[in-house]
Amino acid sequence: MGDERQAQNLREFEEFAHSRGTALFRTALLLCGDWHLAEDLTQATLAKVYASWTRVRSADSPEAYARRILLRGHLSHRRLRRSAERPALEQLPEQVSTEQDPALRLTLLQALGGLSPRDRAVLVLRYWEDRSVEETAAELGLTTGVVRTRSLRALTRLRALLGDQLAGLAA
Repeated sequence: MGDERQAQNLREFEEFAHSRGTALFRTALLLCGDWHLAEDLTQATLAKVYASWTRVRSADSPEAYARRILLRGHLSHRRLRRSAERPALEQLPEQVSTEQDPALRLTLLQALGGLSPRDRAVLVLRYWEDRSVEETAAELGLTTGVVRTRSLRALTRLRALLGDQLAGLAA
């Protein structure tokens, strides 16, 4: 009997979240003006509503109850943020590196596009994500020998596609 009741509560909550989630999100977005923060606020609200769903569903208006939780969450976040976060004006964020040539990067990406999907996957896993031969083989469902062979052939093909631009990439 308890499992049936829990299943019923879950179904009721899912229906509520599905039907009112968008409205809660719009309210959150209007409150905070930040899409991502509104998503977080809506999710936190729905989590709190779910945690006390038996009490919420018996309220006169579950939607009003949820909006109150949303509003309190927003105000609480504003208070906490105001007291804890301070801008650090004396220290600027890291600057984007200007040493690399974006045209060379595009050339490399274009050359990778000239490889087969599996060869491209082998090179990306092995050299950009710095995975071992064994990890790459496991990820792609290949043997280690096949990964080594494909790596060698794909690098050879990539070098041919890049031609004299390869020296610029290695610098």
